[in-house]
Amino acid sequence: MVDDRLTRAQTSELRAVLRPLRLDIDIDDLVAHELRPERLEGIVTSKGLEEGRLDFHLPIRPIPHQLDVNGFRSDLHDALKDKVAGYSMELRQHGMRVTSRNHGWAKTSDDGGQRWTTGVRMHVASVSKLLTAFAMTKVLAAHGISPDAKISAYLPRYWSKGDHVSDITYRQLMTHRSGFDVPGSASDFSTMKAHVAAGVASTGGYHYENMNFGLCRLLIATITGAVPVDARFQILFIPEDVIWDYVATTAYAEFVRTHLFEPACVTGPTHTHPGSDALAYDMPVGSGWDSGDLTSMAGGAGWHCSVADLLAVMNDVRRVGNILTPAQTQQLLDDSFGIDLTLTTAAGVLYNKNGLWRDGSGRTEQSLAYFLPEDMELVVLANSPIGTADEFFRDVVTDVYVANLRPVIDLSFVTERDHVTHP
Repeated sequence: MVDDRLTRAQTSELRAVLRPLRLDIDIDDLVAHELRPERLEGIVTSKGLEEGRLDFHLPIRPIPHQLDVNGFRSDLHDALKDKVAGYSMELRQHGMRVTSRNHGWAKTSDDGGQRWTTGVRMHVASVSKLLTAFAMTKVLAAHGISPDAKISAYLPRYWSKGDHVSDITYRQLMTHRSGFDVPGSASDFSTMKAHVAAGVASTGGYHYENMNFGLCRLLIATITGAVPVDARFQILFIPEDVIWDYVATTAYAEFVRTHLFEPACVTGPTHTHPGSDALAYDMPVGSGWDSGDLTSMAGGAGWHCSVADLLAVMNDVRRVGNILTPAQTQQLLDDSFGIDLTLTTAAGVLYNKNGLWRDGSGRTEQSLAYFLPEDMELVVLANSPIGTADEFFRDVVTDVYVANLRPVIDLSFVTERDHVTHP
């Protein structure tokens, strides 16, 4: 953290440097900005397809199936109710609520007492990557850039670029095939700058890294021109990296709010942790944990959203078209941009994004976003591990979904004379 006691002359100089950006910059926030806050030490995050199962007991596919909604709701509750501090879920079809359920505490009575609702926000961890993928896809399309184009032209020009960085594409970032291998999956500005300078051994192999989507936050800022790719912020009293990180992350957040949340009629998601947000707990439930301001992880994590927030955005991208066209969204899903699991079920194809954020004491935030067959979307948030055995959230919910797919019985061939009346 830099010294937050700027002189009037220093403040004036900083404002002059930032004026060409046309961003709403809070000078006090910038001066207090940390590239890698202590709160990130010891954090465990999700690992995409490198965790959980890829195989599920699927019904026979040739027979059409559909979801037993009541069975799913009941079985999901049974699977979670005694194993989590609390959860919130909602299932929608054609953009309309089909069923929802809230159970337990977003904050226990010892921490102020707040029950779960679908409007309670929580840090959704890596589900933030799905939001970033929507934003990145919109930016690329608006500027006529192919997902297969190279990212190097829009990385900060003052960064050094190591071996094979010039080969990395936007597609590889959004599918975790860039080649970056970062200890602890860090994605703060300094770490990303260092790994870009070090280069990669090769590209194309799958390896889940927060850095892939951390870079997307910078690329959204530079491609849109909110922060020129050749911008320099060389003043003596604040490190250039601090200014670059702050202004680029501000530009990314403003883009997401303006082009994702506002078109979906969503207001309020932040990278900070307002007092009304859910706390994280271990099992058995003890004291709650506020995971704090996660601005430095923006792109790959950091957004604090509710079940309702996420479903509103998912509805818009899938069928409304204010953010992306339905065709763009389907292509994004099929390309696995910001998606972990793609599973072909008897009802159709399921697309999932998983999120997990855990401190060294086991206190955990978990999130799941699904685009399901039958024009359905599902979001589930839980603010603890699943039981002391620490089951994997995506496996539990996906198992319950698949187990409640039922054959569709076609009675169209039955004629009136086939009906039998029993006394």
